[in-house]
Amino acid sequence: MHLIPAHQGRPSDDPIFSLHREATQRSARGEAIVNATIGALLDDDGKLAIMPSTARAVHEVPAVDWASYAPIAGTPEFLRAVVDDLLSGEPALRECAVSIATPGGSGALRLAINNFLEPGQAILTTSWYWAPYHTLSEESERRLETFDMFGPSGEFDVASLDAAVGRQLAAQGRALVILNDPAHNPTGFSLSDDEWRAVVDCLAARAGENEGKGDGKGELTLLVDCAYFLYGGARDPRAFLAHLRPLLGTVQLLFAWTASKTFTQYGLRVGALIACVPDPKERTMVESALSYSCRGTWSNCNHGGLVAVTRMLVDPALARACTAERAALTSQLRARVAAFNGLARSRGLRYPRYEGGFFVTVFNDDAMAKAAAMRVKGVFVVPQVQKKTGLGALRVALCAVAERDIARLVDALA
Repeated sequence: MHLIPAHQGRPSDDPIFSLHREATQRSARGEAIVNATIGALLDDDGKLAIMPSTARAVHEVPAVDWASYAPIAGTPEFLRAVVDDLLSGEPALRECAVSIATPGGSGALRLAINNFLEPGQAILTTSWYWAPYHTLSEESERRLETFDMFGPSGEFDVASLDAAVGRQLAAQGRALVILNDPAHNPTGFSLSDDEWRAVVDCLAARAGENEGKGDGKGELTLLVDCAYFLYGGARDPRAFLAHLRPLLGTVQLLFAWTASKTFTQYGLRVGALIACVPDPKERTMVESALSYSCRGTWSNCNHGGLVAVTRMLVDPALARACTAERAALTSQLRARVAAFNGLARSRGLRYPRYEGGFFVTVFNDDAMAKAAAMRVKGVFVVPQVQKKTGLGALRVALCAVAERDIARLVDALA
């Protein structure tokens, strides 16, 4: 066997895509299927929801931009536009921000893991997490550790975060904390203002020099994976950024940004990693390191995609059209969320606070058997089991379920 031992026995397909394929095949045979597996926004006819203005912008990109190489780090116009899109309301963050183009949000995560942790060290994230976090860490010769996401009353468990960060800093001298917020994948949970303040207080207290004393302080990086931030609840999707100001200069702030959900263009594979670095010398060093990593992995990104997304962000008329079309999709998604909440609560389903987003997670002690029984009934969800605790849950992609099918979905879950 020429394949290295560490890579032998790896699964050939993502389990979510396997379930989606089965659901699609059964639907094609004429079965009435509710497919709540795939993380893409579908309309009520089960077709991919595509914003017309974004599709038009993609088709209007000149052929030479599709054919030519993009700069390794991304086009300057795209890099400025992404920073402005996320951080325009926070001058303190915006003024010290640099960005690097990546193939979707996954590329941004890959850059962060490879540049802010040493090989063999562990990233830290919530106990319920997007499964590819583990894949990305393992493929990068790092590990994944978790802290309890929820306290006894369903609140974000800041005490568990604090203890886990302290352990990692004592053991590693550095920590990379990944928080997927707002509209967390897979739970749909969004931190409240009070919870964000508590997280920031925790991280500020833990950041500091560690000289090998195991004192629970050290080099601390916070990566906010904001893939779904525009599809959360009714609150300002960028409101959480104001809470991060006190961390500048002590905690390295990173943001994973993606056009996949923002512009319903999943196949373009356009994203960015944004880093806020107050010290100019260090900022240049970070920018160079990230660009070097790009060259050593995917080399450069989709040039035509960068051009199209830049125009969507900076062209005033196009940006207004995109915002209006996204608002219509968000309104449709919120109607599904409201319908789910109304029915699920009356049936006694256990799930986190859910105000918006593509997904919700329903807790179930026997998730694998429950999901299998639901598939027999033609209702597809994604079972999850925490390795550390054995706790089970069912990830429900409400983004893909028509409002008329939510009652059937909840019946199957209940």
